[in-house]
Amino acid sequence: MAAQGRLRRLADKAVPTRESIETNRWLKPVAGRVMHSSLWRFTRRSVPRGVALGMLTGILVPMGQIPASALLALPLRANIPAAAATTFFTNPFTTPPLWVAAYWLGSWILGPRAAQEVLSGDTPGWLDWLLHQAGPATLTGLVTIAVVLAVLGYFGSGLLWRWWILHKRKRRLQQRLQRA
Repeated sequence: MAAQGRLRRLADKAVPTRESIETNRWLKPVAGRVMHSSLWRFTRRSVPRGVALGMLTGILVPMGQIPASALLALPLRANIPAAAATTFFTNPFTTPPLWVAAYWLGSWILGPRAAQEVLSGDTPGWLDWLLHQAGPATLTGLVTIAVVLAVLGYFGSGLLWRWWILHKRKRRLQQRLQRA
């Protein structure tokens, strides 16, 4: 319980306030659009969009994932906090296995030739292998994984949203029946 209080105080200090965002000299020209309430309100449509967008930018954008997801949330009307939080799917612990899985998936998608040459050692050079086999295979795998996880995140968060609302309604109904 005390840890939750400390975590809450830390989050309150770290998260910028609405006023600080509106007065930031870099964000001032777009502050009206960025601070639009539909981008910050948690709704059944904006949260799944934010989760899907966060998955895509978290996996495909190597640096600056949170600003990229916030910027892309504007035209897509996605929830900015959900998009920013979902980018943390990729972190120092998950990125190496993700890239290895992307390489193997991309090699499988592109065909057995790329993986076979790497394993047999018949590649003419490391740079050639990187540019002609590993690079395209990893990129193909990353795009595939990003799209699949974005779709799963979109529908999964939508289902969780529905479950949460139904659970709240059921609890509210039970409270009304107990009072009566």
